[in-house]
Amino acid sequence: MSDARGSLRLRLLLGTLVWILGSIGVTGWLLNSLFSQHLTRQFHAELQTHLNQLAANLEFAADGQVVLNHPLSDPRLVRPYSGLYWQVDRVGDGGQPPTIAVLRSRSLWDQVLAVPDDRPADGEVHQHRVAGPNGQPLLMIEQIQRPLDPPGAPARLIVAADESLLSEPLSNFRGMLLAALGLLAAGLAGAAIVQVIGGLHPLNRLREELAQLREGRQSSLNGPYPSEVQPVVDELNAVLARNAEFVERARTQAGNLAHAVKTPLSVMANAAAAEHGPLAELIDSQVVLARQQIDHHLARARAAAAAQLAGQHCRLRPALDGLLRVMQRLHTERDVRIAVAACPDHLVFRGEAQDLQEMLGNLLDNASKWTARHIMVSAEQIAGQLCIDIDDDGPGIAADQRSELLQRGQRGDEQVPGSGLGLAIVDDLARLYGGRLELLDTPLGGLRARIWLPAGREMEADEDTAGYGRPPP
Repeated sequence: MSDARGSLRLRLLLGTLVWILGSIGVTGWLLNSLFSQHLTRQFHAELQTHLNQLAANLEFAADGQVVLNHPLSDPRLVRPYSGLYWQVDRVGDGGQPPTIAVLRSRSLWDQVLAVPDDRPADGEVHQHRVAGPNGQPLLMIEQIQRPLDPPGAPARLIVAADESLLSEPLSNFRGMLLAALGLLAAGLAGAAIVQVIGGLHPLNRLREELAQLREGRQSSLNGPYPSEVQPVVDELNAVLARNAEFVERARTQAGNLAHAVKTPLSVMANAAAAEHGPLAELIDSQVVLARQQIDHHLARARAAAAAQLAGQHCRLRPALDGLLRVMQRLHTERDVRIAVAACPDHLVFRGEAQDLQEMLGNLLDNASKWTARHIMVSAEQIAGQLCIDIDDDGPGIAADQRSELLQRGQRGDEQVPGSGLGLAIVDDLARLYGGRLELLDTPLGGLRARIWLPAGREMEADEDTAGYGRPPP
């Protein structure tokens, strides 16, 4: 539900559809009401016309009889049970009973209209609903007409019509109105959907470009975009460019600082080497420690900057092949055999190639120092991350001591050359990229170093492989 409330597309569509349905509903109600009122007025006007025509053609004879001089013009009045009827009753006067249907239309055939017993005033028109022939509901109007010469009992003039003559056109109109409004609503809803999807398409493209930017496939947002979105894109590109400039400046300053510090340290180390005694040994050990700290923090600062810099990516296999050749040359006296069990060519590391080489180089160098002879490397992509395993057949490390090796300065064996910073640097770099380093058991009997790193999308070109070379046959 929260996703639905947070969707701009859904909110726009819901707002537009609610407005369309509400507007069409109100319009349909108004049109139906207006048409119903129009039909009702027209129906009553038609009845009033027939009543007026009946009154105009009615004549009271000298003997008191009621005579129709001319038939009414509507042909339905002569067709039996047509739905339109008229009737004339004599109203009892002076205590005499009324006389029903002294005259009636041929459309009544052998039926008469039973009307309520009321006495409207002379000239007043009353309206009633009564049952007609075959029980059909009728809407009738009546009027009292009193003869003046000769004076006599008044007559009740009645005109009635089947209510279906009013309800059927209204029902037909409602059906056509609903169909037309439904078609209009469907068209407007379709237009709203197309408009919202088309209007928000640039935002979808912007999201895709941001994803490519995050995964290292591009270093800036490409245009053009609509005028409402382009200023945002320009500002984002400006922020990215400024961030890249700051990162590069910080890395340069870190390198300059490291170089400036290493030069005095080298002077001190050379001076200590020329002397003998406890002071010289103390200076030499502290210089070594300072160099290790500088290397560690310099690598960490460089990786932190690279991890925040968009557009960095490199293929895994060329970097790994280059490191394997270097390790084989470094450890030729031990006859170390390094093999790649699995590493598909499409695997891509989302980060800087130099950091990838430093992490894998430390792990391979550590494995080469401890292995008896064989090292196995494998890599795969799992849930958007690279999983790289480096196994050796060395003595291994006890499970309760593995976490200590990830701390700076901790070494598995003081007899083996090293500073104790290799695994700690790898773990720090991996975490800066959102990954981690794990030390596990291996089927080879030694130690498995498993590193998790962010994976990028498969690249279409081999531009990033220049300088890595290919593995020897």
